[in-house]
Amino acid sequence: MGKVIVVTSGKGGVGKTTSAAALGAALAQNGEKVAVVDFDVGLRNLDLVMGAERRVVYDIVNVIQGEAKLTQALIRDKRVETLYLLPASQTRDKDNLTPEGVEKVIVALKKAFDWVICDSPAGIERGATLAMRHADVAIVVTNPEVSSVRDSDRIIGLLDSKTLKAEKGERMEKHLLLTRYDPARADRGDMLKVEDVLEILSIPLLGIIPESMDVLRASNIGSPVTLADTNSSPARAYFDAVRRLKGDALPVTVPGEKRGFFGKFFGRKAA
Repeated sequence: MGKVIVVTSGKGGVGKTTSAAALGAALAQNGEKVAVVDFDVGLRNLDLVMGAERRVVYDIVNVIQGEAKLTQALIRDKRVETLYLLPASQTRDKDNLTPEGVEKVIVALKKAFDWVICDSPAGIERGATLAMRHADVAIVVTNPEVSSVRDSDRIIGLLDSKTLKAEKGERMEKHLLLTRYDPARADRGDMLKVEDVLEILSIPLLGIIPESMDVLRASNIGSPVTLADTNSSPARAYFDAVRRLKGDALPVTVPGEKRGFFGKFFGRKAA
């Protein structure tokens, strides 16, 4: 059975969809069979980031409503044969996602894939709670800004109360992915420093993705950054995050600095 990961955030525009695509592609390049699922019904951007927007015929709502089989809706990536996308609907609303339907889809995906990455819509509404409900692991994506961190704190509360694991009294494994980090701006006080974010959220640090035009360029050509330029600084940061996700004891280095956060933060028991 595969492992279900929800990539979530409280605030929009923090790089959540970009991160879901980048992590999925990085896992698939290691030979893992990966399905990335777009839960943002009504908006649907994951297919754009993954370069599959012209190949969408059926979506997750079609599967849930019995209008298509899961195998018909899944789109295999042309660049990595073990990477698949299950797109969201652009014409329906989030009420078309039912708890029973989502459970059926996730159970089927877990049987067929090593990793199921759920790209959650931002916020705390229905789509977000359904995306996180069956997760084994949560990756909370945040920018080093006060509003983004505060909203992420709210999401952590939901992960500890609205998931199946929480209802069973089990601990939800949570990790922090800090995106769009600029050490120069942090030093000037224009954004929070890594230590500040970690102190507020108190969950293990999975990775720090530096602010970089490489991410925007990759999105514009319809490619996860971990496929578009594997040697770029954000791609390397995502590859390292995947190694930590799989259990490697790899220190987290702050962009622009030599010191690592392994002992103090990554070593902390997963919250």
